[in-house]
Amino acid sequence: MFALIDCNNFYASCERVFQPQYEGKAMVILSNNDGCVIARSNEAKALGIPMGAPAFKFRDEFKKHNIRVFSSNYPLYGDMSHRVMKILETYTPNVEIYSIDEAFLKFESFDYFDLNAMGLKMRKQVRRWTGIPVSVGLAPSKALAKIANKIAKKFDERTRGVYCIDSDKKRLKALKWTPIEDVWGVGRQHAKRLHAMGVTTALDFVNLPDEWIKKQMSILGLRLKRDLEGIPSIQLEEVAPPKKSIAVTRSFKNLLTIFNNLEERITTYTLLGAEKLRKQKSCATALHVFVRSNPFDPNAVQYRNGCTLTLPHATDSNFVLNRYALMGLRSIFKPGIEYKKAGVILLGLTPSASRQITLFEQDTVKHTALMRTLDKIHRRYGPHRMKLANQDLKQTWKMKREHLSNRFTTEIDEIIRVK
Repeated sequence: MFALIDCNNFYASCERVFQPQYEGKAMVILSNNDGCVIARSNEAKALGIPMGAPAFKFRDEFKKHNIRVFSSNYPLYGDMSHRVMKILETYTPNVEIYSIDEAFLKFESFDYFDLNAMGLKMRKQVRRWTGIPVSVGLAPSKALAKIANKIAKKFDERTRGVYCIDSDKKRLKALKWTPIEDVWGVGRQHAKRLHAMGVTTALDFVNLPDEWIKKQMSILGLRLKRDLEGIPSIQLEEVAPPKKSIAVTRSFKNLLTIFNNLEERITTYTLLGAEKLRKQKSCATALHVFVRSNPFDPNAVQYRNGCTLTLPHATDSNFVLNRYALMGLRSIFKPGIEYKKAGVILLGLTPSASRQITLFEQDTVKHTALMRTLDKIHRRYGPHRMKLANQDLKQTWKMKREHLSNRFTTEIDEIIRVK
């Protein structure tokens, strides 16, 4: 049996753990630079606040309905997620952390256990130890566990937050209840095509011929069908595969017009990407640099451009990556433009242990040792402690976060105070 544990309204729940006065109140959490809504409490959903709503357009709505607004507090959310996952790992060693607020568990040789009771115990323990409410869906496959979780969350009072699909009767009833667009793995385009054929529920999808599904949705669609039939075909990914590309992109708090300011930003983004690159033990063989003006300002001169550069050899060195990133920036920079966003994407990633080198490679062993030391310093003392000379040594660039709560669990100066 598989279980999917999903934290309910995770970002909002994290804020409420340390600020219980907002329990039962409408809340929204904003994206980087307080741009748009990325999470909503049930109360905010009931008031009709859509996901992705631009904050500046809904400012009056927030005020009218007394909706509490928070800036995204990723250090807090990441730490609370880690705590939840550590609790789940005590129930079974077979755990796949699917996202910051979701995890799949696989129960092997649990034939004589009451899994529904275990789900209730799990839910109670996570709530008591972390304050985070979760829903638990149990089923013979991952796709069915997803559906079971939706049922547990939708009918929370009746199910007590736990639902187990443990019979064919329950499976068929759940498939009939689930709209095809809500099935895990069915994207928007596939859903549109299936609707055109009269396939509106998961049960309709399961009744389609194997040949059609394999032709239109490849072998992945066929695996999904088997999963929905109760035959486990999508297994746990116990170790997350290395990323095929690494992107660091940001919108600026203020518009930038001077090349040196953009150069500083691109250098910072490149170094952040390089650190992520080394963390997953990869090297890049190419990189893409882009810039763009503010597309939401009708009075601004619109400009967007980017370029891709092939590196002379696979590398994870700050110096090499930054040199080519700035070469790319110089080729696309246009004077007189007010730039709102820029980014660096590292491409063609290969494992560091088996990278292809050239006969006259300049990336020396000294670079590797130096990068290892830099990463060690940043892990111990925090990011941005050591910079390249073309970065602003006095100024720390920060995102616009006007509604940021304290990092209660990761910063000693911001821990909760009890009076």
